[in-house]
Amino acid sequence: MDIRAVLMGVAFAAMWSSAFTSARIAVAYAPPFLLLSVRFAISGLLAVFIARMLGQGLPGTRRQWLAIALFGIFQNTAYLGLNFMAMQTVEASVAVIIASTLPLLVAAASWILFGEKLRPAAIVGLAAGLAGALIIMSGRLSAGTDPKGVMLCVIGVLALTAATLLVRGAGSKNLLMIVGLQMLIGSATLLPVSMLLETWQITWSQPLILAFIYTTLVPGLAATLVWFMLVARIGATRSATFHFLNPFLGVAIAALILNETLGLRDLIGVAIIMAGILAVQLSKQPAHRT
Repeated sequence: MDIRAVLMGVAFAAMWSSAFTSARIAVAYAPPFLLLSVRFAISGLLAVFIARMLGQGLPGTRRQWLAIALFGIFQNTAYLGLNFMAMQTVEASVAVIIASTLPLLVAAASWILFGEKLRPAAIVGLAAGLAGALIIMSGRLSAGTDPKGVMLCVIGVLALTAATLLVRGAGSKNLLMIVGLQMLIGSATLLPVSMLLETWQITWSQPLILAFIYTTLVPGLAATLVWFMLVARIGATRSATFHFLNPFLGVAIAALILNETLGLRDLIGVAIIMAGILAVQLSKQPAHRT
């Protein structure tokens, strides 16, 4: 893996992790579902426009359209919608730690439900990573973290896990186009939910505007582009290794920007989760032959 790939991987992880902090800022000033609907509309249209400029066309099969619909609803509507809703009452570091368990949950579900073989190192990493998350969450809940908000984050990451398993194998070369369409589906499904459940009361302020612009363009669009370039350079399996950075970067950014406090239990739990994710991802790497 060359230095450019390493820098791209770290940049992607940082952008992905920072989304929780910017979301935490934004939902303090505007309804979460409305925010996401507008964000997805803008990001989706930009992604589709760039995809068309790159010569990417619309999906050509029913299976691809079904995959787009499922992933758009599970990821953008359920996962991100529930996370944005939860961050009205829980800290960004809590949301990012729960979301960071996605690689572990996908590996566990693939092992239990589909009988995929895991190497011993992956099983140990899986157990360690989930134990690290429990260590942090037990401490946060005992310290007064809103349990309903935590449950929303848990349901959200489970929805994303289900989507990842449902659409695996339904790939396409027109990845940016597919991501853009998924965002537009998320926007279309979240808007009526917002109209039914939310009062459109927005407190316009500089933090809201900056957080919204950042969330839309950086985690929403730039991170997607960097991820595709990274996958094209080193492959999806090796690229996924960089997910082990998400817990550390997520809590570090939240502590730096939002002054969220981190205790010793948090630091130990984050280290365990990172080690667990890294063990699971490295176990998927093919053995090098001489």
